[in-house]
Amino acid sequence: MSFEPAPRQSVSDHVFGQLRDAIVGGRYAADDVLPSERDLATTFAVNRHAVREALRRLQQLGLVKVSQGGATRVLDWRATAGLDLAMVLTMAGDVLPIATLARDVLEMRACIGADAARLCARRADGAARAAIARAVDEYAAAVPDLARMRIADLAFWRRVIEGSSNITYLLAFNSLTAGTLAVGDVPAQQRTAELLDVGAHRKLSDLIAAGDAAGAERVARALLATETTAETTPATGEIGAPHS
Repeated sequence: MSFEPAPRQSVSDHVFGQLRDAIVGGRYAADDVLPSERDLATTFAVNRHAVREALRRLQQLGLVKVSQGGATRVLDWRATAGLDLAMVLTMAGDVLPIATLARDVLEMRACIGADAARLCARRADGAARAAIARAVDEYAAAVPDLARMRIADLAFWRRVIEGSSNITYLLAFNSLTAGTLAVGDVPAQQRTAELLDVGAHRKLSDLIAAGDAAGAERVARALLATETTAETTPATGEIGAPHS
């Protein structure tokens, strides 16, 4: 197994990224043993501290298990890793080792958003419903400034998810919106058309205000539906917003 020598800057990041991609990309299988710290340090031409830090980060992501004074064994990351791995992968500007990751993140976004809208229509109190209505007005007032609309759109969805009273949805939303993430090559015309759909946003707000859970779920799912292909070209955008 060969790796590229580490650049002088961020050597631990380089080692971490190379090993992460080798594991997620299948070059190392579950139960494989990684080379020793000494061997990895030699291969990457770095000190052992940089290797040790990289292995610690891999272990935090659920990719490996580091035995005290023993071998570092690769885990089945599909069974041990969490949402933070998806975020690390999408934020890695150099590689997207899972071909369908952009599609998968968009599908998760649609599922969370649609169910959050349903729960919001059932659970939100008057103050939460009023906050959603105000967020729609602010969103509509941003037309046609797409940059402002994206920010207002994100704020609208945060209100909806907060109104669902589902803390795990809110934490997932925070993860999905914690920075600029690579979400795949969604056609610009489609992104713009979705972002400009003020009517659908207002309809969703009205359905939530009326307590129509089924209707809110239906409109939210349609609004968040974005088709992507398995092979995607990274592009930047706000994942948590319904239009990236």
